[in-house]
Amino acid sequence: MKQTTDTVLLVRPYRFRKNEETVVNNYFQADITAHNAAELALQEFDRFVEQLSDHKINTLVLQDEGLFDTPDSVFPNNCISFHKRSAVLYPMFADNRRRERQLNYVEALEKWGLAFDDLIDYTAYEREHRFLEGTGSLILDRVKRIAYCALSPRADAGIVHQFCLDLGYDPFIFEANQTVDGLRKAIYHTNVMLSIGTAFAVVCLEAVDNLLAREQLITRLQDSGKSIVEISEQQMTNFAGNILEVHAITGEPHIVMSTQAYHSFTAAQIKELEKYGCIIHSPLGTIEQGGGGSARCMVAEVFY
Repeated sequence: MKQTTDTVLLVRPYRFRKNEETVVNNYFQADITAHNAAELALQEFDRFVEQLSDHKINTLVLQDEGLFDTPDSVFPNNCISFHKRSAVLYPMFADNRRRERQLNYVEALEKWGLAFDDLIDYTAYEREHRFLEGTGSLILDRVKRIAYCALSPRADAGIVHQFCLDLGYDPFIFEANQTVDGLRKAIYHTNVMLSIGTAFAVVCLEAVDNLLAREQLITRLQDSGKSIVEISEQQMTNFAGNILEVHAITGEPHIVMSTQAYHSFTAAQIKELEKYGCIIHSPLGTIEQGGGGSARCMVAEVFY
């Protein structure tokens, strides 16, 4: 099993806007200042797809036709993940994010010739007000079979354990926080503070307030063969943790991120990351500002 894939699924948004149902616990979201935000988001999305395609990433784009009022459809990795012959559907915190499932990701992939034998569906947990938002909540070391998860209103420990039983992972569960108006509050998704690559991990250790848990996280990452690139909380707010390693159809490794994230890294950090892959970065300012997510959130990795 490889850590990375050369095939990704993205959803082209329809009338992108700041999602009023998610802002309650996504502290990365902000009011969009541009009057033409929907148009700008489309331009950012199309340029991002072009960048991926130019680097020979197999990029599958599903168009949101605007039938279900899904302002966050540009972030499909929260709703579904793919694991060789299996696909997993996740329970979502916001009502309007649950409607994203009506975009029928699995059927779309079947039209591209990618079929999955098994559909694991956790969405019934929504009736219990319990949630786990895909590879936003779960950071997967697919080779070492470790599922890292920072608990939050969108990441339920019990569902993490169920995922690990079903998919054959070992859970590593911890708490991660950020400072909001002088208070420490749970980070909504693990993938803004942690990224796992084949041989590296980018992590905001400042977010793990419990020092014992912080040391345990460091040890687990190092024991699994990862070289740690530590980022600050300020870098995290610029989406430096929201990055993803993929590889081209020709095999070359790449690290995908936004331009804001790229410029927040130090020169030494960039040099370190470039040991592990060519960096692809693209401006995503409108999507980041209104959506509170970045490049990694926009990509659903397709393993088949």
